[in-house]
Amino acid sequence: MKPFSKIAPSHLYSLLILILLGLACSPKPTFTIVEKPITWNEERERLSLLYLKDRHGMEQEKAIIDPKMVVVHWTAIDNIEVTFDVFDPPTLGGRADLTGASNLNVSSQFLIDRDGTIYRLLPDNYFARHCIGLNYTAIGIENIGGSDWPLTNAQLKANEELIRYLRRKYEIEYVIGHHEYRQFESTDLWKEADPNYRTEKTDPGPKFMEKLRKNLEDLGLKPMPAQ
Repeated sequence: MKPFSKIAPSHLYSLLILILLGLACSPKPTFTIVEKPITWNEERERLSLLYLKDRHGMEQEKAIIDPKMVVVHWTAIDNIEVTFDVFDPPTLGGRADLTGASNLNVSSQFLIDRDGTIYRLLPDNYFARHCIGLNYTAIGIENIGGSDWPLTNAQLKANEELIRYLRRKYEIEYVIGHHEYRQFESTDLWKEADPNYRTEKTDPGPKFMEKLRKNLEDLGLKPMPAQ
């Protein structure tokens, strides 16, 4: 490659334009995302592809998603390492209410600790089992907390920053709480083969989602479907 001093000015200008366009097309987070990958191996991908086929009616060669939605959760576990250990195995254990639908373990793409530290468990567009009927198009954000450990202001800020980053990167239309997922049953986004496969959810609660949506008002996200 020629040193910049030997490149013609017109070519140098074109090169700079290409670099700037490349940076614009690949948004970078303005905050830190800590990489903490859970196991993604042949078994997890096989089970993910099977889930996509059996539950969502979608046959794919790769277990990836086209993100249109972010689903916010809480873990009901107060420890990040215990939560990681729960999500890490490819197969599910000890959840009779879920194993009937699939042996694929639950997980999410992101996990936020109580101090606001953001961990990426899977690449943004890899499939994760975290929300019935919507996994194929939803990025999951888990937060360390629960009914006994209300989510913190640091987590609220981290969720906002992460969602803004994801909105720049993908065509995100909705941001919902896990407790709101059934409002999508009557929409075109809903894809679940079994009409009886549902679980009741309370996370992360209406108060947290009200605050989060208020902070994201400028993004012009779509309103929730009517109940």
